[in-house]
Amino acid sequence: MRLSGVQDDTAALARVGWAVRRLTGGPGPEVDLSAFLDRRDPENMANEAEPFADRAVGWLDLMAQAAHLHSITRACMGFHLWNLAGLGQQDDRMEAAVTAARIAASEGPNLNGGAIFAPLAMRGAGGLRASGPPAERLQRWLEGMETACLTAMRHLDDIQAWSARADNMMAPLSGKTPPALRAVLTEWPVVSAPMAETLTGASRAAVQRNLAWMEAQGLIREVTEQVRFRMWRAMP
Repeated sequence: MRLSGVQDDTAALARVGWAVRRLTGGPGPEVDLSAFLDRRDPENMANEAEPFADRAVGWLDLMAQAAHLHSITRACMGFHLWNLAGLGQQDDRMEAAVTAARIAASEGPNLNGGAIFAPLAMRGAGGLRASGPPAERLQRWLEGMETACLTAMRHLDDIQAWSARADNMMAPLSGKTPPALRAVLTEWPVVSAPMAETLTGASRAAVQRNLAWMEAQGLIREVTEQVRFRMWRAMP
């Protein structure tokens, strides 16, 4: 949820990439948990993944018994059973959280349908706190998801309002680059000049010129505060 230092950037980006791949495609965790996580125990790297697979059986059996529950409820259950099943790895809850998010977004055998988007930590990790009886944990889980969804919706509303404001302010500018750049900054949380150049098909000079103009008008802000590898974000 947070980086503890600059030295963590590379590892954090790798973990984010791992999470995105598992949230956006491939078999779900309840089909083949070992394959879903691509998980091997660090102490058994030279061996096959049977030790983890053996421990995963208990978790999968319990999840199968909860097949009648809603996907979001099963996601909460799976998250809190993770360490109890011996699947935790040095208090790292990322695997459990990613697995739970994937379950929450699944249709499930009960055909109730899951959540298209199931955030939990956009306004703090209270929904992931592992304390209290099951009913309290589920209540925190649902409240955390509701708060995170409302936060995301407010952000999307702000971005939509920003796009309309930017459209009005940039109307006098000529060429295809201004509207294309506005669209990129609407779709992406942060944008670099090379990235904008690729996505808009504009020249580097045109992108830099328009970014400078937008920054001067208060539409965007440079977030890295450095000379190289600079990134900009919209200012709703």
